[in-house]
Amino acid sequence: MVSKNNPEQLPPGFRFHPTDEELIMYYLRNQATSRPCPISIIPEVDVYKFDPWELPEKAEFGEKEWYFFTPRDRKYPNGVRPNRAAVSGYWKATGTDKAIYSGSKYVGIKKALVFYKGRPPKGIKTDWIMHEYRLSESRSQPTRPNGSMRLDDWVLCRIYKKKNLGRAMEMMKVEQDTQQAEIMSAINPVEVVAATTGQQTLKLPRTCSLSHLLEMDYFGSISQLFDENSYNGISQNTLMTNVNGNIPQAMEKFQLGEVSHQNNSNSFLNQPIFVNPAFQFQ
Repeated sequence: MVSKNNPEQLPPGFRFHPTDEELIMYYLRNQATSRPCPISIIPEVDVYKFDPWELPEKAEFGEKEWYFFTPRDRKYPNGVRPNRAAVSGYWKATGTDKAIYSGSKYVGIKKALVFYKGRPPKGIKTDWIMHEYRLSESRSQPTRPNGSMRLDDWVLCRIYKKKNLGRAMEMMKVEQDTQQAEIMSAINPVEVVAATTGQQTLKLPRTCSLSHLLEMDYFGSISQLFDENSYNGISQNTLMTNVNGNIPQAMEKFQLGEVSHQNNSNSFLNQPIFVNPAFQFQ
């Protein structure tokens, strides 16, 4: 939104999205040579005297990104390294500088920086980003008076706060894992485990209602489940062979549910539950 102190009357729907070349050629170059810019919506602010979250209110235009003309000072009196310390942190360069061209002519440099809270080298990285634009001939400026800490009269800064996509993706992943865990806990299948004797037994879930068992369809009909004959054992000899000694036929009959029940009330442990033939042990 436009500041109340801005004298310009911008047309409705105005958006300021200049390219890197336009920022150099029509704004920064004009500012450095004291010529008027196409529109006066970029204020002169020393961004290093403020924290980045204080800068939006200093801008005259912008909602998600803000532009400023700012001077740069030296970090050391006899060096060319800029002083990037701010109020409660510092700006740290990241990546490599990008050369800006107008046609085939080299006109400027773009540098990306990230704001860190605290003091180096133990600063905490934030989501505030700065794109710093400077003219290609800025390093060939006249010699400053002795004792001057000014490195550049003007550079152009675009400052914005990026969206933390990494945290959003992590939260989505945690939510998906939680939903999947709830589904798996609701659909708790019957586990088949091998006993120490080598025989396979059925291990039911800790909490299992009758309706749950019927929905899972692991067992036969309700009449077969509660029939007193359902506790009758299936003879191992019947499963392994028949009268003619044909083992495959006997196994086929067992799978089709045609194995006859034989009373064996001597041992309760050898009496398996009636199982739906569609269920297969793994």
